[in-house]
Amino acid sequence: MDRRSNLWVLVALGGLLAGCQRQASPPVAPVAPKVAAGAIDAVRLARAAAEPDQWLTTGRDGGGTYFSPLTDINDGNVKRLGFAWERKLGTHRGLEATPVIVDGALYTTGVFGWVYAVDAASGRELWTYDPEVDGQWGRYACCDAINRGVAVWQGTVYVGSLDGYLHAIDATTGKRVWKVDTLPARGPKTPFTLSATPVVAGDAIVVGSAGADFAGGRGYIAAYDLKTGALRWRFYTVPHDPSLGPQEAPHLVEAIKTWDPKHRWDQGSGGTAWDGIGYDPALKLVFFGTANGSPYNIKADGRHGGDDLYTAAIVAVHAETGELAWYYQTTPGDRWDYDSTQKLIQTDLDLGHGPQPVLMQAAKNGYYYVLDRATGKLLSANNFAYVNWAKGIDPATGRPIVNPDAEYSKKPILLAPANAGAHSWQPMSYSPTTGLTYIPAMEWPMVYMDSAHQRAGTIEGFFTVPAFPVEDYDPAALKSLYGTLPDLKTLAKGQSTLNEGYLRAWDPVHQKLAWQVKTLSNWDGGVLSTAGNLVFQGDSAGHLNVYDARDGKVLASIPTGTGIMAAPATYRVNGVQYVVVMAGFGGNMVNYPLKPIHAASKYDNEGRIIAFRLDGGAVPLPPALVPEPFPEPPAHEGSPARIAAGEVLYNRYCSRCHQLGPGILPDLRRLSAAKHSIFYDIVLGGLLKAKGMAQWDDVLSRPDAEAIHAYLVDEGWKAYKAERAGH
Repeated sequence: MDRRSNLWVLVALGGLLAGCQRQASPPVAPVAPKVAAGAIDAVRLARAAAEPDQWLTTGRDGGGTYFSPLTDINDGNVKRLGFAWERKLGTHRGLEATPVIVDGALYTTGVFGWVYAVDAASGRELWTYDPEVDGQWGRYACCDAINRGVAVWQGTVYVGSLDGYLHAIDATTGKRVWKVDTLPARGPKTPFTLSATPVVAGDAIVVGSAGADFAGGRGYIAAYDLKTGALRWRFYTVPHDPSLGPQEAPHLVEAIKTWDPKHRWDQGSGGTAWDGIGYDPALKLVFFGTANGSPYNIKADGRHGGDDLYTAAIVAVHAETGELAWYYQTTPGDRWDYDSTQKLIQTDLDLGHGPQPVLMQAAKNGYYYVLDRATGKLLSANNFAYVNWAKGIDPATGRPIVNPDAEYSKKPILLAPANAGAHSWQPMSYSPTTGLTYIPAMEWPMVYMDSAHQRAGTIEGFFTVPAFPVEDYDPAALKSLYGTLPDLKTLAKGQSTLNEGYLRAWDPVHQKLAWQVKTLSNWDGGVLSTAGNLVFQGDSAGHLNVYDARDGKVLASIPTGTGIMAAPATYRVNGVQYVVVMAGFGGNMVNYPLKPIHAASKYDNEGRIIAFRLDGGAVPLPPALVPEPFPEPPAHEGSPARIAAGEVLYNRYCSRCHQLGPGILPDLRRLSAAKHSIFYDIVLGGLLKAKGMAQWDDVLSRPDAEAIHAYLVDEGWKAYKAERAGH
């Protein structure tokens, strides 16, 4: 009932009272105040445990635990879990966000930083926000044009878009409130992108950037005024070229002492903060992890390297000033792409001296770290996956004991974990009920070699150390690019070549494995745990899997037909508990061919928000893909030398996204005659920029593009003839 209706009720009651003064007045029911959209504040977030119906941050609470106290769906009835609703997003790229759900409204993100607000009980659209990103920025995204979610605060939704802007959106209308450029510089060679979830820290909104895999990236996080978007402070994680003058802050003066004097400053310095930001309101500290240095190989060209502060580190800064509070470097002198940008969980643990506030991370380098949240002191560390780059962590210094055999400058080596990590961005979950952390872990070694051996070079500094997963390491196929290489058996020398994914339940107090289950692949989804004794995780085959939180027993597996990478969330509306997940495969997997186990190789990979409830039905499956024969390519173009040059250029600039085989993005051997006819308009002219295909005329010349086209035509003929021959 609105205020106008309420007024008429009072007028009518007044008339009755005038005529019948002795008659008792009937009670008038008060009008329930309308709840403002996105009404989250510090008091409410601090009391998240008292509001089990809500999911107030991407990690549910201020600690980022990805744990829910809801028990309506539990180990006794989860077999009844089924489809509630879905919302199709019309995209075909990776979806990595976990939604925020508050007071019956769900807020989440898609590719490039699009924001979707829907009714959490039905999936009905409330509004959609287009960040208006130029498709050119897809070229600078290491691993797909993804986004990891929103922050919702006092009626405003905050999101970072791929092109480096931070947007504030009205939670009721979906209209822009303000938009601010977060990049310290902007130009044609700017390698930064923005994919991280913004985090509210006091009266500021904090966000970092991605780009450490490209030459030129210099890491930072920055804080902006919640109301106006005005810059409060910027904290650089790595120093600038000392020839340009004094460093901006005291912590950088200390950092420069740890960098090789001959470092290639023209290739940037890395250390970006592309995920894993948190805030402790009691300590008023912002926590975040930093990425690898740039370029990876800090010993290239005769350099000796150093610790390279503050790359591959966990850092705390004062939220009010942006000054360094403490740091812990997980991988000093990182040469293997062992970012420490994985999600950070805040909780209290009793490590033998009573409960104390800690910060926990299952890092990319294979070690599980427990740090004192106030000081950064290492409390414990142990490997949760197989590692051979280090022999352990020195408890006295907190430094890794690096294995001398992890040196790849003189010859290729087999290294574990892979550069994708023993644990990547996919959220882990900590359950205070069981005291366990549930980690989407990967056993995925790679063959590393020095970039000096790489004929193909690198894309503007991208992935400056060649590394190949064991399943894709084929010396014969790589010979044209890298020369003669040793076989895998020679490289292994008794080392593990296990290539599998696991859901691991880890005891952070005793730093040991509680249980594990093998998952479908080494690139499955993030994790949700609940007080209903459940652990939820999606997989690349398109199943939402549910496990017993105590022992890992599989309790349910629901097919959806779409690969799942994101962590699910759970909430309750009108007394009904829902589980929701973003389904859409891609992300880092754009760098690798699809396998038959991946749902995206069988079904249309349209992105969807899928919600589940008890006694729901089967999830509607997307359309099955119909295998199509290879089209006959145009006539060969160019000599063998030209084709060979095209192979080098293709591997340098194109293969990161366009695999020669089944992939998330098109296999360019299958170009239609129409696409072949406009190939140069696409590659050099930017004809398909609106669809995310970048323009390359600032990097590639017309002869370069012609060589690439000649190579693709040649590869197309090989595939066409092999298919017709029945191979």
